[in-house]
Amino acid sequence: MPNSLLSLVTAELGAPADPRAAAMAGALAAQYPQAARAVLFYGSCLREANLDGLMLDFYLIVSDYPSAYGQSWLARANRLIPPNVFPFEHQGLIAKYAVLSEADFARLNSVGADNVSVWARFAQPSRLLWAADAMARQRAIAAVAQAAPTLLSLARPMTGEGDALALWKAGFTLTYNAELRAEKKGRSLSIVDADPDRYRRFGEAALAQGLPPSPADAARRWRGLQRRGKYLSVVRLAKASFTYAGGIDYLAWKINRHAQTAIVIKPWQRRWPLLGAVTLLPRLFLGGAIR
Repeated sequence: MPNSLLSLVTAELGAPADPRAAAMAGALAAQYPQAARAVLFYGSCLREANLDGLMLDFYLIVSDYPSAYGQSWLARANRLIPPNVFPFEHQGLIAKYAVLSEADFARLNSVGADNVSVWARFAQPSRLLWAADAMARQRAIAAVAQAAPTLLSLARPMTGEGDALALWKAGFTLTYNAELRAEKKGRSLSIVDADPDRYRRFGEAALAQGLPPSPADAARRWRGLQRRGKYLSVVRLAKASFTYAGGIDYLAWKINRHAQTAIVIKPWQRRWPLLGAVTLLPRLFLGGAIR
């Protein structure tokens, strides 16, 4: 009998990761001693053998936003436009981390989420590198286990294919159209092609257990996700200009890395990062660096 999806997710989240990334996760959790519940490592760096010079990606899951920030405006910002994103350094490595409450992490991995940003990422491989206790670990695993069924459920009405890999590819193509992405065209398909065995196993397990009900009008649902996703991308960019030190430089770095452009941030854009970030958008759309 094939493994259940939950057992596959549990094994993948618990698989070994670079010890330096694990140490970084522990150090990150220690910055939020009253609130930290789990730290997940995800993204392209998960596949890299040498992390030096790379920007690692983490999600910090907290009990709630007031426990993480007190009564500051950051708690309100994280609740109204999740997640907040911050830079972090530890033992020569650099990272960015997004903060979500346990409740928001579960909600944004589910089929009822109003945007794709969380479940599209956690349908891909990730590692649970730190958990406060057994309950925190269990909740994080349960939330991540929703991501693949969410993607496949929303993708299935949009394609006539029943094959698991075809559904994954259709789903990732749709999610890439629902955000401002710096990756080149075809990146969504290469995710599956890089590890087809993993996606076939996870897809077949999700299909075997039964997917959440697909929306009655899937095309309309995706149009809504695409409109909201691109709107949220701009709003989060604006918010990051206040919460993320050097946010505009990170934006340029990410776009240059994924789209092979050569954007150089000017001094005035650093002085007024929100205005500088907004002025980049027309150039990036026209040049196809983001879509």
